[in-house]
Amino acid sequence: MAINVVCLECGQGNRIPEAKLDAGAKCATCGAGLIKGEPTEVSLDLLVKAARIDGIPLIVDFWAAWCQPCRMMAPEFATAAKALKGKARFAKLDTEAFPQANKRYDIRGIPLLIAFQGGHEIKRQSGVISASKIVEWASGFSLA
Repeated sequence: MAINVVCLECGQGNRIPEAKLDAGAKCATCGAGLIKGEPTEVSLDLLVKAARIDGIPLIVDFWAAWCQPCRMMAPEFATAAKALKGKARFAKLDTEAFPQANKRYDIRGIPLLIAFQGGHEIKRQSGVISASKIVEWASGFSLA
């Protein structure tokens, strides 16, 4: 079965075989890794497209540079991304750079994790949590 994913670098839609999710699949347009095992900074437009199209869970950390709890959680988020490589993709959106995200996703506080898949929000978690708790939180996700 093929999974739809949006390249988090160039925004191109790609279809990759489910068996290659953990094998270094690359974007057909720009050559960037599609399932990197590390968070990728995204714009709001790119997030909206990926949240709509991705068949693999997309876990997004909504954060801001001035937010001390956000900075504390960043390494935990990166560790969870490595642990869940091939099962989910991880992105970060700076709410200061894209303040319109606050209204669009009803963000009332940061850090905030929201998981998207197939055009829908599937789960959210606010506050600082450890890598192991992020992995546990994401354990119920599956490929669409």
